[in-house]
Amino acid sequence: MNVMRGILALGALGAVTLAPLVEASTDENFATGHAVFVMNNDAEANEVIAYQRTTYGTLFSPRKFKTGGRGSGGKSDPLASQGSLTLSRDQRWLFAVNAGSGTLSVFRVEGATLELTDRVPTGGAEPTAVAQYGNLVYVLNAAGSSSVAGFAFHGGHLTSIESSQKFLSANGANPGSVVFTPDGKFLLVTEKTGNDIDAFSVQIDGTLAAIKVNPSDGPGAFAVNVAPNGTAIVSETGSGGTTSAISSYSIHADGTLTSISTSIPTLGAANCWNAITPNGRFVYVSNAGSSTLSGFSIGSAGALTPIGGTVVGTNPAGSGNLDVAISSDGRFLYSLNSAGGSIGAFAINADGSLVNLGVIRGLPAGSSLNGIAAD
Repeated sequence: MNVMRGILALGALGAVTLAPLVEASTDENFATGHAVFVMNNDAEANEVIAYQRTTYGTLFSPRKFKTGGRGSGGKSDPLASQGSLTLSRDQRWLFAVNAGSGTLSVFRVEGATLELTDRVPTGGAEPTAVAQYGNLVYVLNAAGSSSVAGFAFHGGHLTSIESSQKFLSANGANPGSVVFTPDGKFLLVTEKTGNDIDAFSVQIDGTLAAIKVNPSDGPGAFAVNVAPNGTAIVSETGSGGTTSAISSYSIHADGTLTSISTSIPTLGAANCWNAITPNGRFVYVSNAGSSTLSGFSIGSAGALTPIGGTVVGTNPAGSGNLDVAISSDGRFLYSLNSAGGSIGAFAINADGSLVNLGVIRGLPAGSSLNGIAAD
């Protein structure tokens, strides 16, 4: 998609993107069958809010769906994680953690309509993130003895896998994310307390081999994601100020990570989250402390190169943009702006630059919002 199309979209729908959500256009002629999902993480009754997506990337007609569990409540990124709301790789299922009740919910996805199909205990305390590969689902339990626990997934239902629970390297590890590699051979977890990236080899029965702990190259490792070419990419908050950075690693057969690009500055503050385009060409990071997004191209061997001036997108000041998601067609990026009570919308150009489509308002500002996913 080129810049001109994004500019035309802004001209035609600018009033929609900047208006309160309840006033957004509901013209079904613009509907695509795609959707964006966010989670309110409410301590009384956790809910997923689903928005239809237009052909121009803007969002409309929000609907709420109860998870059947309780969130953690709180303010300012209470889950402190990436991936609390996760779409299956085929976009047919949505997984949502209920940190307050220690459960995991599953929804069937039909456009922007969700049907709750299952809810199960996670086998630990305060689940904060979830990952899926094929018929395997692993959830990250952050509190107490931090652990990951596995489930077999069939027809919208989860069954606990015997002996699948694996503990992280220490109590109070304060984990930030969990993700499968594209080939399903490894499960990766970040530990914020120890500044480590854990690798678990996935065995044929769905259980995990012993943990392999890898020290992060830079300070403040928060979230890990993996590109289609197998490159692990880690967001680093840094040691304060605007020292946030991003690093990339290759993954070896024994779970050892080897540096490729080390701590490239994002030129923003509090980079904790990242999202990779489906084609594996670009990765974008969310700088919550500066309300900005930074972009990097991913080389064939995993090297990261800043796009343009590195900062490629800007939300309104004080947005507190947390987790980010990219649409399944690779055309749009969305940021969950927790402090501002909005979703930032951006079109992705062929060169990796972004076109700001404005913000979709109407979410409770400064609340317990956590988690975003897009199909």
